[in-house]
Amino acid sequence: MTHSETHCARVAGRCNRCDTPAPFPFTMAFQPIVDVTAQHVVYYEALVRGPQGESAGSILGQVTDDLLYRFDQACRIKAIELASRLEMQESLSINFLPNAVYEPYACIQATLETAQRVGWPVNRLNFEITESERVQDRSHLRRIIDSYREMGFSTSLDDFGNGYANLDLLTDLQPDSLKIDRELVMGCNNDHRRQAILRSVVVLADNLGTKLVAEGVETREESRCLVDLGIAVQQGFYFSRPNLEALATIDPQKYL
Repeated sequence: MTHSETHCARVAGRCNRCDTPAPFPFTMAFQPIVDVTAQHVVYYEALVRGPQGESAGSILGQVTDDLLYRFDQACRIKAIELASRLEMQESLSINFLPNAVYEPYACIQATLETAQRVGWPVNRLNFEITESERVQDRSHLRRIIDSYREMGFSTSLDDFGNGYANLDLLTDLQPDSLKIDRELVMGCNNDHRRQAILRSVVVLADNLGTKLVAEGVETREESRCLVDLGIAVQQGFYFSRPNLEALATIDPQKYL
């Protein structure tokens, strides 16, 4: 029996487990991901926050196991609605929990309906895979990625190079992009070992046909080093902190 057959609450193509609002208020902050050499924002990542800007942890701490599916769906809907209201022209990246998706086509229906309602093109939606260490069934995660690609979405593997989000995942998964964890980015301009690892990641990504995004860029020196290594798409406080229900304008001097 497959993962979806065991757990899916699909009825007539819809999910009866999670098509209801979350029982507590929350909103989204948006952080830009920029192409430093092309000098423009590639997309914005939606990050959950409290209504008054409270931390993600304060919201996620309220998400019990029985609310996981509802919350995952509610986050997608909130992010798309806010992005549309803010007239975002770039692509939108939304985090998702693999264990909150049992049957990809059923669990995506509310997202598709929201996108259609506000006029958001599906090819401007990217889904970031988080907490991949909790996924025991990699074939299920591969089905999600493949299904999303068929529907016109792109996918990213978050925190690459840290913990479970490591090389072995790429034997099974084919995400469109890898987000390099802050641990490899931090101080890379002064660390030859980090530079050597990052060069290897660039070669790996090129061979796999996968794009790279460097997370957690905090200084101009880190940004310059990453560009020199071949990683031009970057995200971090150096460019902008997440903005609550708003889109940041990047200082042109941040670009190279």
